Amino acid sequence: MTEESLIKNRFKGFYFAFKGALLLLRTERSIQVQFFIALLVTGAGFYFDISPVEWILQTLAIGLVMGVEGVNTAVEKLSDYIQPERDPKIGFIKDISAGAVMFAAIAATVVGLIIYLPRIF
Repeated sequence: MTEESLIKNRFKGFYFAFKGALLLLRTERSIQVQFFIALLVTGAGFYFDISPVEWILQTLAIGLVMGVEGVNTAVEKLSDYIQPERDPKIGFIKDISAGAVMFAAIAATVVGLIIYLPRIF
């Protein structure tokens, strides 16, 4: 593989990833809510002048939640495609995927509380 085709493939990969992120934002309510929350806490970060380490933790928390939610959405869509009828095994898989989002959201909430509660009170 030439260096030119390697670079071209990287750009194609980025294009499809960006397209997927836009599809998530346009079509999935949960991602839209999480994106709105991300904008709010980003604004709060500027308002409260959080430290660089807090910015890093907040950014990682936002990325974690939105990334896991994206994977959860993919699992749900794939599961529905494979088995459109109600199936306990598919339900089990979807519940596990949703549970992963919950763990990420709880961790992100804890990060947010640690950063902002001392500034608010």
